[in-house]
Amino acid sequence: MTTIDFSPLFRSMIGFDRLSNALESAYRTEPGGYPPYNVEVHGENDYRVTMAVAGFSQDDLEIEVTDNVLRVSGARADQDKEKETKYLYRGIANRSFERKFQLADYVRVVDARLENGLLHVDLRREIPEAMKPRKIEIRGHDAKLIEGQQEQEKAAA
Repeated sequence: MTTIDFSPLFRSMIGFDRLSNALESAYRTEPGGYPPYNVEVHGENDYRVTMAVAGFSQDDLEIEVTDNVLRVSGARADQDKEKETKYLYRGIANRSFERKFQLADYVRVVDARLENGLLHVDLRREIPEAMKPRKIEIRGHDAKLIEGQQEQEKAAA
């Protein structure tokens, strides 16, 4: 297994400690698998994960978000009926599954619905007002910072 050293990046990037863990887990995750899925982008802050879950009902599926990890799992309850059935050919997968998706900060699940065998999980990035970019005013030597504070600065001098 190849190990990637991210330490040069951390010299100029502050607060990205989890980046190396996320990239390493993505590197270890095998592509493909069951069930097939799409990740769609709708606008600047909206995303949708669509999973093909034919044969699963709402009661068979579970969606959970913990520590910025979206976990979608499915388990069929009526496995006993299928044991009695004999197949000449079986091409429809019917096994339990679990898919995990690493979410960025401030991404939350907005909606989840099951339509025509497709599970749609809608996500939205909602950056708090305090985290949004803001312009910082540069003041000169004699400019007031806050009314009343200038008087305190003069009295202290």
